[in-house]
Amino acid sequence: RARIDLQRTRITAPISGRIGRSDVTPGALVTADQAQALATVQQLDPMYVDITRSSQDLLRLRDDMQAGRLQGAGSDAAMVTLVLEDGSTYPHPGRLAFADVTIDPTTASVTLRAVFPNPEQRLLPGMYVRAMLAEGVRAEAILLPQQALIRDAQGNASALVVDENATATLRALQVGRSVDGNWLVESGLRRGEVVVLDGLQNVQPGSRVVPVARATQAPAVAAMTTH
Repeated sequence: RARIDLQRTRITAPISGRIGRSDVTPGALVTADQAQALATVQQLDPMYVDITRSSQDLLRLRDDMQAGRLQGAGSDAAMVTLVLEDGSTYPHPGRLAFADVTIDPTTASVTLRAVFPNPEQRLLPGMYVRAMLAEGVRAEAILLPQQALIRDAQGNASALVVDENATATLRALQVGRSVDGNWLVESGLRRGEVVVLDGLQNVQPGSRVVPVARATQAPAVAAMTTH
């Protein structure tokens, strides 16, 4: 009987992992179904990363796919990369495991879950990371640097476009998501047009300007990612 009672004092975890801080010390009185847990076992390899996307983005993505404006990203469409809090890139790519089938009514967002190997245990539960998921490629996309975008009091977007007479004209734009520090332009700009980037406070619509080419240009293909 004593041997059986002793065996019942040993609790075996159903999963492998690590135990963090415990508020229960050896010799403390415990009871069945008590509110305080003896310990919490955390599985650190693999790790789950939950990503939220707005329902509006999902609808736009589906419409772009059906209209042919966006092509699939190929075999790597389900691959996810992480940027850690210190700005470094996590060395092990993850894979999208599933997407929730319901929308959170309080945030109008849906949760995606990715699975990452964690052999060095660099990822810890509760850590904030930035996830990038390749969704598709839009050929000949126009990316506008964020500093060139002007918004009025109602939030309407516009930019100063230089016409063939070297005159700055304020033009209304429709922009979508942010891609690597640029706005994806849905309408309002054409390929090859010149836009004022710097010194916007010194340029008024109708002003004559002398365009100077920027050192680097935005790529012609925009890779759609989620953060």
